[in-house]
Amino acid sequence: MKNLPELQDVNSDLQFASQIQIDIDRDKASTYGITAEQIKNTLRSAYGSSQVSTIYAATNEYQVILELAPQFQQDINALLTLYINSSTGVAVPLKTFAKLSQGVSPLMVNHNGRMNAATISFNLAPGVSLGNANEEIEKLINQVIPASISTSFQGASQVFQSSLPSLGLLLAIAILVIYLILGVLYEDFIHPITILSGLPSAGFGALLTLIIFHVELNVYSFIGIILLVGIVKKNGIMMVDFAIEAQRNELKKPSEAIYQACLVRFRPIMMTTIAALMGTLPIAIGFGAGSESRRPLRIAVVGGLVFSQILTLYLTPVLYIWNRGGRSLVKLSCGGCSHLQVGDRCIRKYRPLSRNGRISPKRGIKGIEGNQLHHFVNDPLPSGGVHPAHVHEWNHR
Repeated sequence: MKNLPELQDVNSDLQFASQIQIDIDRDKASTYGITAEQIKNTLRSAYGSSQVSTIYAATNEYQVILELAPQFQQDINALLTLYINSSTGVAVPLKTFAKLSQGVSPLMVNHNGRMNAATISFNLAPGVSLGNANEEIEKLINQVIPASISTSFQGASQVFQSSLPSLGLLLAIAILVIYLILGVLYEDFIHPITILSGLPSAGFGALLTLIIFHVELNVYSFIGIILLVGIVKKNGIMMVDFAIEAQRNELKKPSEAIYQACLVRFRPIMMTTIAALMGTLPIAIGFGAGSESRRPLRIAVVGGLVFSQILTLYLTPVLYIWNRGGRSLVKLSCGGCSHLQVGDRCIRKYRPLSRNGRISPKRGIKGIEGNQLHHFVNDPLPSGGVHPAHVHEWNHR
C-alpha cells in the first residue's frame, strides 16, 4: 500500500518482535523421564521472574525472586545450557532433546469480533478522492491477499461505502415525494415536472463546481445536492403558480403568462437566492473551525444555486409553454343560460376542443383563438350544443 500513489502515511498497528522457538523432541525427553510440564516450569523460573520464597526479618520482609542473571537472559547459547531435573533426579541439558530456532511474532494480537485482526491506516494524497483510493486498495487486495484472509474497510472508508448507495436512493425518494406533493397541490401531472425542471441544472452545477475546486463527492457534498432540491424548486413554484393564476383570472396565453411571471417574480427569486448564497459563501470559502468537513456541502450548494439560477429563468418558461401546448382554460356553463362563462371554477370535467370552433356534446370546442373567444362569450350556443344540465371546462388555442 505504501507504493500506491493515491495513499500516504500508511501505518499499521501490527508490530513484530524477534522470538526464539523451542522444538522439543517429546519421545527423546520421555526416555530421560522429563515431561513437557517440567520443561515449562524450568523456563518460567529462568525467564519469568517468579517469586519462590519470602525472607522475614525483624523489621522487614524480602521477596526471593528466581531468575537467570541479566547477562544470561539475552544470550541464546545460555538457553541451551539450562538443565532440566528428570524424575530420577538426574539433571539433563536442554540441548539434549530440544532444538532452537529464531523467528518473529506480533507484540500484541488485536481482535475484531472473535477473529485476529490487523488494522492498516492511511491518509489520502493531495487531490485524491476517497472513492478512488478505495478502488485502488480493493484492486491490491484482490492481487495480493489470499482468499483465506478476509478484509473490510473501517472508519471513513466504511462510512463512505455504506452511505453513498443509500444517499442516491434518498435523493430519488426526495424527488418522488416532492413530485407527488406538487401533483396533489396543482391537481396535474405536468406542472410538477415543470417546477422540477431546474433540478438537473442544479445537480450539474454542483458537480461541476466540485470538480473545479478539486473537492471530492463525499457524504457532505451529497447532502448539499439533496438540499438543492428544496431550494431550487422554490423558483419554479413561484413562476408556475403565478403563470397559472394569470391564465385563469386574466385569460392570458401561456407565453404571456409565464413571461409576466418571470418579470414579477424575478426580484423575490433573486432575493432568496442571494440570501442563500451569502449564508453559505463563508463556509464554502473555508472560514471557521471545522470548516473542512462542511466545505464540500457549501460548495455544492453555491455551485448548484448559481448554475440553476442562470438557467431557471430560461428553462422553466420554455418547458411551461411546451407542456401547456399553447392551451389556456375556458369555462362553459350550461346551467340553463346557454352562454359561455369565463372565470368560474369547473365542477364537472375537461372537454376536448373541436377544430371548427363548434360545440358538441361529444367533442366540445377546439380552435377558438383569443379574438374568437369574446365573440362566443355573449352569443347563444349553436344548435346541437351542450345539454343545459351539464357544466364543463375545456381549453382553447
